[in-house]
Amino acid sequence: MEAITEVKYALDTFYFLVSGALVMWMAAGFSMLEAGLVRAKNTAEILTKNVALYAIASVMYMLVGYNIMYPGDAAISSIWPGISFLLGADNEVAAVVAGGEDAPYYSTMSDFFFQVVFVATAMSIVSGAVAERMKLWAFLAFAVVMTGFIYPLQGYWKWGGGFLDGLGFLDFAGSGVVHMTGAAAALAGVLLLGARKGKYGPNGEINAIPGANMPLATLGMFILWMGWFGFNGGSELKLSDVGEANAVAMVFVNTNMAAAGGVIAALIASKLLFGKADLTMALNGALAGLVAITAEPLTPSALAATAIGGVGGVLVVFAIITLDKLKIDDPVGAISVHGVVGIWGLLAVVLTNPEATLTAQLIGIATIFAWVFGASFVTWLVLKAVMGIRVSAEEEYEGTDLTECGLEAYPEFTGK
Repeated sequence: MEAITEVKYALDTFYFLVSGALVMWMAAGFSMLEAGLVRAKNTAEILTKNVALYAIASVMYMLVGYNIMYPGDAAISSIWPGISFLLGADNEVAAVVAGGEDAPYYSTMSDFFFQVVFVATAMSIVSGAVAERMKLWAFLAFAVVMTGFIYPLQGYWKWGGGFLDGLGFLDFAGSGVVHMTGAAAALAGVLLLGARKGKYGPNGEINAIPGANMPLATLGMFILWMGWFGFNGGSELKLSDVGEANAVAMVFVNTNMAAAGGVIAALIASKLLFGKADLTMALNGALAGLVAITAEPLTPSALAATAIGGVGGVLVVFAIITLDKLKIDDPVGAISVHGVVGIWGLLAVVLTNPEATLTAQLIGIATIFAWVFGASFVTWLVLKAVMGIRVSAEEEYEGTDLTECGLEAYPEFTGK
């Protein structure tokens, strides 16, 4: 019996680690997607942001974030978990083989690794929305606060056993805890930052600013689609018995079908609205489908998951258009994909999960958004006063590659 328990522990830990590695690969997806959707003169800077934010998220979550989000018995209340620093020891063999409901079934370090790549994902959402006009070091300073404190506190309220979890708020893999959180932080930054020069005309004109590399953006979308199987599949937490294995398989299928539904719906919507099959809308449609199903990828049928993703695909098209009309400039559509569709995903839980209530879902949405938006707005405001958050008009014209990083992603070579 002990041998079987240890094998199951090893298998579930391995599955958790591999799932985390898939989610870590989403950092590459965000990097490529964003690099493709910005102008060539801002490519190296946004790549630098994505590399640096992942490193900052890893360090801050190790130092303080993980213990805020998962304080265990050390929690002070269901609202405030308290603060402790650094990671503790992993599980003892005796605790694992003892069995029982309280026995750990995967390594604590594997849990940390899986959770740290989630906080990095939330921060990656912010980088695309503020692209092409934000100071690099202001962004990185915000990343310290976001990944160390803002994200972990609302994560505790749901996944750490806080008051939202007690209310019955359901969010399987993070439509709210991760995606809407990233979008709320991004929205706060964008409102203080303002639009890119030339994006909006004096008479209400909306000027398209095309990205530099559509093949790169498409590659980024497919990397994210692949990584999402770890994102949602790993959130099942276990694999080592028949019931859990079947659940993981269902989560994989529904994740894939929702993305497919999002692509098709966004393509049809763009054709009807613009008369063209807009690639950028198709890319965001896939991501919208993935965000929509993330709140509950287990209970829907495959057909229902396709429909949930399809609604997300339509919503994201209209959300991008609406934000532009409001002069909220989001170069990659991150606020629409992760925020608007994140809310839809949380509401859609009540359609397939009988344990979900609309009241609990609405309270969860309002609470997470209010905290993250408010805390982020204050943080951005302080950074704006202390160091400034926007590059100068001249630096924006020249491009942040040269002014912030001193190099170009696509230098022109001349030779004999």
